[in-house]
Amino acid sequence: MKITRIAAYQVDLPLYEGSYNWSGGKSVSVFDSTIVQVETDSGHLGHGEVCPLGPFYLPAYAGGVRAGLTELAPHLLGHDPTQLAPLNRLMDAALKGHPYVKSGIDIACWDILGQLTGQPVSVLLGGRYGKDFVLYRAISQQAPDEMAAKVAGYREEGYRRFQLKVGGDPDTDISRIRAVAAMLEPGDKLVADANTGWLMHEAARVVRGVADVDVYIEQPCLSYEECLSIRRRTDHPFVLDETIDGLEPLLRAHAEGAMDVVNLKISKLGGLTKARQARDLCVSLGIAMTIEDSWGGDITTAAIAHLAHSTPPELLFTATDFNSYVTVSTAEGAPQRKNGRMAASNEPGLGITPRWRVLGEPVLEII
Repeated sequence: MKITRIAAYQVDLPLYEGSYNWSGGKSVSVFDSTIVQVETDSGHLGHGEVCPLGPFYLPAYAGGVRAGLTELAPHLLGHDPTQLAPLNRLMDAALKGHPYVKSGIDIACWDILGQLTGQPVSVLLGGRYGKDFVLYRAISQQAPDEMAAKVAGYREEGYRRFQLKVGGDPDTDISRIRAVAAMLEPGDKLVADANTGWLMHEAARVVRGVADVDVYIEQPCLSYEECLSIRRRTDHPFVLDETIDGLEPLLRAHAEGAMDVVNLKISKLGGLTKARQARDLCVSLGIAMTIEDSWGGDITTAAIAHLAHSTPPELLFTATDFNSYVTVSTAEGAPQRKNGRMAASNEPGLGITPRWRVLGEPVLEII
């Protein structure tokens, strides 16, 4: 089997809530997503998705996905998409860095492998645990009472884990955390996610100001060293995200006791192949994980679901269902939340079929 064509489709994903706001005044109302299609000489079609959280979050941006594919895709024609380790080495040799560019191709090749073997990707990633898995809901940054009301609403939909977007004024963030914590019930979990937004002195004030609140603190500062400093000042459970972009920082963070939970974003790591490596390392080290991505729609959600469903439940802190945040559906067969939980498809591959009337014509085609 050989790759004969790689194409990309651009789709806008507006948000149900109008905008998504987080630290530093960052806000997005419409996400620019790229659907990647890999075609083979046997007629198999695989699909992946890459959707950066704007150009000001991680070293990734929507236009960069498509520009990078223009550079990378010609090197992959004629190669076997089911040979995932050699293919990833080839991508790394052909394009240094830019893991998010490679992610959509890698996901699409897992989709092809699943179709060819008649297995869902979750089985190929290690096996399926249980009937479903737990989700979290991200609460966009607003005034404390508005965020508390959002949590109350999402609790009625079945969510029990909430990621509160903070990283602004410390006094306001303390109020946000306290207002939301007052709405929770036994069994709920609250994460205060600063998305790198606090300086060290601000983060120190916040963790001291909520010392009596049952809350996880996520990525308070920009650098790993700054986060480690805050970690050593608090006994709150600690989550790292933006600074963990590969196995080396993951191992360092574990060795230095820098976290209790790590967020694994598929596109930040370069696709399912490398996300699985990180996931399996976390399993061996006993590190709990959130399985997610930067953003996306139905295809990203399907990829997350397969990786999450193949993760031991005791080490899966939570996962996310991005397709429930947006107003546009790009694929049939994508997993859907049910009472705050979700299950990966049992169909071969990712189990999705693109909605071509939504995707339209490709914006990029390499033959």
